[in-house]
Amino acid sequence: MTAKERHFFAAGNTARGYVTFFDSVLEGMERIFLLSGGVEGMASPLIEQIGRELGKKAGEVEWIHSPFQAGEYDGVVFPRWKAAVMDYSYPRRFRPKAPGLTEISVNLQTALHADRLAPLKEKIAFWHEEFFRRNQQAYECFAEALRIHDEWEAIYIQNLDHEKANRVAEEMCARLYEGGKLAKKTRIRRMFLGASTPKGPVDYLPNLTEGLEKRYFIKGRAGSGKSTLLKRLLREAEERGFDAEVYHCGLDPNSLDMIILPEKSVAIFDSTAPHEYFPEKESDEVIDMYALAISLGTDEAHAAEIGVIEGRYRQAIKAAIAHLKEAEEYHLQINQAYAENADSQRLQAIVEEIAGALPGKCAG
Repeated sequence: MTAKERHFFAAGNTARGYVTFFDSVLEGMERIFLLSGGVEGMASPLIEQIGRELGKKAGEVEWIHSPFQAGEYDGVVFPRWKAAVMDYSYPRRFRPKAPGLTEISVNLQTALHADRLAPLKEKIAFWHEEFFRRNQQAYECFAEALRIHDEWEAIYIQNLDHEKANRVAEEMCARLYEGGKLAKKTRIRRMFLGASTPKGPVDYLPNLTEGLEKRYFIKGRAGSGKSTLLKRLLREAEERGFDAEVYHCGLDPNSLDMIILPEKSVAIFDSTAPHEYFPEKESDEVIDMYALAISLGTDEAHAAEIGVIEGRYRQAIKAAIAHLKEAEEYHLQINQAYAENADSQRLQAIVEEIAGALPGKCAG
């Protein structure tokens, strides 16, 4: 049996700093193994090994990607088992609900050769300091990019016909929910659509939406009401009892980029840069907010001003990514130091202990 795999980010390098949705993603889990000990870089290979080894048996696997390093994982979730294995090294944190019962701490420091690491103590401390300092510099640049983006949005907000935008929202609500209502409380699960990484913006939108019956591609400009439309559709889902996966913007976590309604097999998402996609299936549909709700000729009337703002925005994003790339270099050195001074047999024993304790491993 081939496991169904989903890929997403639950943490991000944003204009509001390092932000996570781990609490939301892990809600309902009955067992969470926390790979602790503050040993940066050691958790991801173990998470990947456990996920690969148990994926087929579990039937469904969710890979939580790290925004700090391409190819690294913050965690793996086995939804059918209501179990997860998570990197719990700083700054990845969430609130344990029942320590020792739901959350089981596994100290990775027990797999280190402390005597061999001792001479590297000052270097490791320096690398950690630089890693977090460069990330902080990136967050400051992202914050500047968001301020510039607000200027960009203002142009279109001033030319937005709110009545037309509201009409689009009402029509979408009628189309999606068709007057239906479920007699249950809505379950909301939050994560990021994409993340800013040392390699630039990354998302897994095709993976997340490939099996859905219907996909709505929202096109438009900054300030043309895309996120507002998504928030309106989410409120309607909550009022009508429909579950929703909510994907936040990787730059501004207060903004929404996508909603998936599992019970409707529908995704509605912002399909503009840096996550711009185009219809591929016959059932795909475009909602162009610029054409539907923005005054005709707005692009042309403000072309010069928009060009300047866009240039400033791109420069701020470029500077932020450069700082993330610098942080990555220190991150790699930390990873290498721990990897070269770890007890491989002890690490394998940790993998086997967790795999043996995961619920449902021997079921089916």
